[in-house]
Amino acid sequence: MKVHFFLLAPALLLAACATPNGSGNDPMAPRPIEELPEAVAAVVAPNQNLSQVRIMPDDGCYWYQWAGPVETTYLPLRTRDGRMICTRPEGEEVAG
Repeated sequence: MKVHFFLLAPALLLAACATPNGSGNDPMAPRPIEELPEAVAAVVAPNQNLSQVRIMPDDGCYWYQWAGPVETTYLPLRTRDGRMICTRPEGEEVAG
């Protein structure tokens, strides 16, 4: 079966218009924190990217950008003993 370019071209053009997750101009997207609070910086485990930290609105926790060999994603910012660092108590409902 032969695929003609004119059938494939619209799909390629639409794919070129898509923005990757986390980019674009979404006003509700979490923004990187300018300066990490001292109390948070004091308990953070080593080897986490503190230059790209966000508070995610769905859980109120700090997440940092991790750049792996295949993808870049956000992971929960954790303390030295492995606990997530959040701005509100665990289990508190999110309004919305």
